[in-house]
Amino acid sequence: MSMKRTILTWGLISGVISITLMIGMMQFIDRIGFDRGEIFGYTVLVLSSLLIFFGVRSFRDNVAGGKLSFGKGFLVGLGIALVSAVCYVVVWEVVYFNFMPDFADNYAAHMVEKAKAAGASAEKVAELTAQGVEMKRLLDNPFWNAAFTFLEPFPIGLLAALVSAGILRRKPQPA
Repeated sequence: MSMKRTILTWGLISGVISITLMIGMMQFIDRIGFDRGEIFGYTVLVLSSLLIFFGVRSFRDNVAGGKLSFGKGFLVGLGIALVSAVCYVVVWEVVYFNFMPDFADNYAAHMVEKAKAAGASAEKVAELTAQGVEMKRLLDNPFWNAAFTFLEPFPIGLLAALVSAGILRRKPQPA
């Protein structure tokens, strides 16, 4: 197995896990609510990012002969994070534009209702309403939607790549 194959294999596994759980959760978003959905969603992203560790370890043990520099480990982890994040973005684009085009409106309405319930001033409610309109405008543009969606899983994957490279680095043993 090569570095590219390791990255692709583990990135796709991580991506499939995050996608499957995201789609599953979205089926119940009306019942669990946006606040719990957000917590569940980021928990899913953290769990799927754990596969970065296993991918880097697999590369070290199966491709690199048991030795791994921090830099090489980080590159493998970064590659896995990128593949996983791209998978997540592609599927979210399909879900958003084909099955949930009202997601941004519903989320904005949730934020306004939450602020009203907390006793927010009329100015704050108006500000949140304007932010909701702007969010909807941006998310209805596939480029901005993809960019914002990429920023959900990628920082978590980047951190997982750094931690994995640090933990799994191993210098060659002297003969």
